Amino acid sequence: MDQQWRANFKRVRGERPPPSKHLATVGKLLAMHFKDEKTKVNADALKLMTSLLRLFVTEAAMRAGRQAESEAVDVVDVAHLEKVLPQLLLDF
Repeated sequence: MDQQWRANFKRVRGERPPPSKHLATVGKLLAMHFKDEKTKVNADALKLMTSLLRLFVTEAAMRAGRQAESEAVDVVDVAHLEKVLPQLLLDF
């Protein structure tokens, strides 16, 4: 599991910079939770956060898929994600 996570991290880290639409979306998500409206996010921090979110979602999908496979089910649903989410949150 750890080796697979590292391989995914290297793949995501080595990608081109995130598209500007993704940066804008993540920027808006972050701004929604700032206490002070004047708080700003550095461009590098925004790129890093966008890459981290992409990695998190990719890992969640992979783990949910493996969970569905282990249950011999062809379709991944919310229940599979709910089963893997606690460990995923601990790993991140």
